[in-house]
Amino acid sequence: MAYVRSRANPLLTTLPHFLTWRNFGFRTVCCGRLGFSTQSQLDSDPPVAGTKVLDVFKEEFEIGSRLITLETGKIARFANGAAVLGMGETKVLSTVTSAKGDSSGRDFLPLTVDYQEKQFAQGLIPSTYMRREGAPKERELLCGRIIDRPIRPLFPAGFYHEVQVMASVLSSDGNQDPDVLAANATSAALMLSDIPWGGPIGVVRIGRIGGQFVVNPTVDELNLSDLNLVYACTRDKTLMIDVQAREISEKDLEAGLRLAHPEAVKYIDPQIRLAAKAGKSKKEYRLSMLSESTLEKVSNLAAAPIEAVFTDPNYGKFERGEALDRITQDVRRALEEECDEESLKVLSKAVDTVRKKVVRKRIIAEGFRVDGRQLDEVRPLYCEAGNLPVLHGSALFSRGDTQVLCTVTLGAPSDAQRLDSLVGPPTKRFMLHYSFPPFCTNEVGKRTGLNRREVGHGTLAEKALLAVLPPEDDFPYTVRVNSEVMASDGSTSMATVCGGSMALMDAGIPVREHVAGVSVGLVTELDPISGEIADYRILTDILGLEDHLGDIDFKIAGTQKGVTAIQLDIKPAGIPLDIVCECLEPARKARFQIIDHMNQEINAPHTQLDRSSPRLATLKYSNDVLRNLIGPLGAVKSKIEEETGARMSVGDGTLTIIAKNQSVMDKVLEKIDFLVGREIEVGGIYKGIVTSIKEYGAFVEFNGGQQGLLHISELSHKPVSRVSDVVSVGQQLSLMCIGLDVRGNIKLSLKATLPRPEGMETNDAAEESVLDTKETRNIWAPVGNEYTTQEEQHSAELATSKHEVGETKPSILIRSATECDEEDKSLSQSSKRNPKSGNGSELGRKSKSLRSHDAVPSTPSTSSHLAQDVIDSLSSLLIPFPHGKSKKSKPSVLKEAGDKAVTPKAMKLGTKVTATVDQIRAHGLVLDLGGGLRGMYRFEKDDKRDYEIGDELRVACSSFSSRGIPVMSLVDDE
Repeated sequence: MAYVRSRANPLLTTLPHFLTWRNFGFRTVCCGRLGFSTQSQLDSDPPVAGTKVLDVFKEEFEIGSRLITLETGKIARFANGAAVLGMGETKVLSTVTSAKGDSSGRDFLPLTVDYQEKQFAQGLIPSTYMRREGAPKERELLCGRIIDRPIRPLFPAGFYHEVQVMASVLSSDGNQDPDVLAANATSAALMLSDIPWGGPIGVVRIGRIGGQFVVNPTVDELNLSDLNLVYACTRDKTLMIDVQAREISEKDLEAGLRLAHPEAVKYIDPQIRLAAKAGKSKKEYRLSMLSESTLEKVSNLAAAPIEAVFTDPNYGKFERGEALDRITQDVRRALEEECDEESLKVLSKAVDTVRKKVVRKRIIAEGFRVDGRQLDEVRPLYCEAGNLPVLHGSALFSRGDTQVLCTVTLGAPSDAQRLDSLVGPPTKRFMLHYSFPPFCTNEVGKRTGLNRREVGHGTLAEKALLAVLPPEDDFPYTVRVNSEVMASDGSTSMATVCGGSMALMDAGIPVREHVAGVSVGLVTELDPISGEIADYRILTDILGLEDHLGDIDFKIAGTQKGVTAIQLDIKPAGIPLDIVCECLEPARKARFQIIDHMNQEINAPHTQLDRSSPRLATLKYSNDVLRNLIGPLGAVKSKIEEETGARMSVGDGTLTIIAKNQSVMDKVLEKIDFLVGREIEVGGIYKGIVTSIKEYGAFVEFNGGQQGLLHISELSHKPVSRVSDVVSVGQQLSLMCIGLDVRGNIKLSLKATLPRPEGMETNDAAEESVLDTKETRNIWAPVGNEYTTQEEQHSAELATSKHEVGETKPSILIRSATECDEEDKSLSQSSKRNPKSGNGSELGRKSKSLRSHDAVPSTPSTSSHLAQDVIDSLSSLLIPFPHGKSKKSKPSVLKEAGDKAVTPKAMKLGTKVTATVDQIRAHGLVLDLGGGLRGMYRFEKDDKRDYEIGDELRVACSSFSSRGIPVMSLVDDE
């Protein structure tokens, strides 16, 4: 094989030296060094020793069978600290900077964490109008909180300089969620910076598939997992926990936490090694600390009155606040008299510190709380479901002074929220939006855009309720829960879980059971020498004040089976994992108590059939029919929505309709029926428009463009001389389908829909045999604890009701002659292959061969499924009425009581005849009625009589089968 050497471009080889690449001082990457070459390096190819050119430092380690790389020095060199952490092809950059100004005058840490996912990370251009990323999305805010919560407690007390963390996803392979990577990269960046910080930390994700825990699961593995645990810690203490689970038990959850801790610690040593090689020396910052003299002076003035107020359970939230303000003013006047300007500057913080010590000391020493409750006591509860009956669902939940109003709105599948995240599903069909207005704390403020706190609380409640929602295949609708905080005194997010659970049941959504949430607090006492926890108390259902003065806010939500969501926020620099696990048991007991109270108000999904609330319906159509329904550019669909006020959503073979009430639903269904049609049944009522008038009748367009004949004899109960006297072209009519003529044309009747004049009798057998049926649709209407359609309810009613002779008339499905011939042919061939037709199992198999949607009438005794199978089986052995021939020749007339002659065409309900047993089957008889007509008789439940071929029986026609065969019942003329 010959190889051809490519020759260099002569234009490039002849360039003057001042235009060459090397003359500009550029060179390529070599041994982890990148940058500009010096003049000495230009003169010689080998790099000069001692020249520092952009050193890159890297650490590689393995966690949960995943290779992880951590590097710094290549990019973002001007940031105070920068680190890139990668797992697979997913890489995240995190940078940290600190403001250079003075922090005097502040009494808090202004820490800002921004997390951003840009579309270039997965090779896409944004689909927005400007083709740029817009405001932070909910997911970006949530990932920012995942980073913020574990790093905030590790900043030293009194450090109030502004710090900003920015985490950006550089590339994403879609296999790993970048949020955990960003948290670890932020820890490494803080370690590399000169900002004082008590890290490093490790953050790890744990899943569970088939009962086995998985460390750092992929996105696909998380879809199969019943646990999504994000755990952050230092080497020996827990900092943050975030859990979404499918009713995992407290025992299994504790096992997952104890596995997560050592796995998260594996992130710590690589960060220490990297900081030792490339980190900056920590800079000394001025800390804003309270002086001992100021704290002692304020404590002497305010401790006694604060203890009197905050140990009196008769004080409410605002009464305690007003009393604290009065105490603060008294202390201020005392300090002004002493001209203590230094203490006056930090008065508010000093009074708050004194209050914190007083309240915590009483809880530790006496076990009593601010409002007088025991440590494990839940505040008084109040529940009310359905307080806004016009809505889909609503509930009001109060726990102490905390009150939340939750509402539920149902929508079509197309109403699902679209997500433009790098990982995870593209849409979200269940949304919970949490709102915290200023009035709930008696404050003045203004509403702005997305609030990080509101997004975080709403997502926590959303995770908690998601575990009990029905699967999407069973319940495809989009659900939006709105939580409006009416009053806040702690644990509003957990109150949202409780109120949202009741609102879902009030909306009739078939959730499995209630979900409740409670917040657990912790008050610790530290050893003054070692700084370790010497004593502690766990508080159940904490107040807002106990949240502010305590050490943790441990929110736990779940059902009676297990935990569905957890969020743990810690204020000190970590809590031992043993104490965290100990908090699970009091939370479980409180959760059960709350669920019992919720069950007293509502314990099963409601039905909305008894009130004029919004309706949803899902209809099945072919894609061709749906295409016609949408119309060009959606014009037809839009017109229907404008005329009816309903909303329609089209999917693959499905049409979902949302209407304000049942009347709107009926209106839009009527329009859809007229446009696309529905299955035509004898006895069905259809609306149509007269298109032409002939001497013998009128042609009517109905059911999505089908043509039917309205004969002149079917216009009125009275004789009609001219068709135009009754109907006109363009007139809209409600007509009943009464069958097909010999040419296969659809026969319609107007008089069948009109009331019959008094004293007028009818001899129309076809009209007598028509069952007035209403089309059933899959309209969502849950009843009790089951997700039941109206069609199933209607079938259940038929199955439990008993019909007398003449009460129920058969519904005959109209089929073409070709379909009937093919079915008769297949049935005859089947009977030849299985000659033992008397066998019951053969009879059952023949009944299954019939079309599943054929309507089968009920016999006088019962309407069970067994009876329907028997009737269909016997019908398959008979020749359809009235063209059959009997084996035995009989007269062409039937003998009724009084020897009155009755022709076969005059057979109707209640007609009594003397029949002869022609065949004996396992579940009934084939009767020869004479005149070439055969009928069927199904054995009664207690019928012990032995029949023989040729026996004569006195019978009456009780109904007709789906193929027009008379169904007979025994009569006793005596």
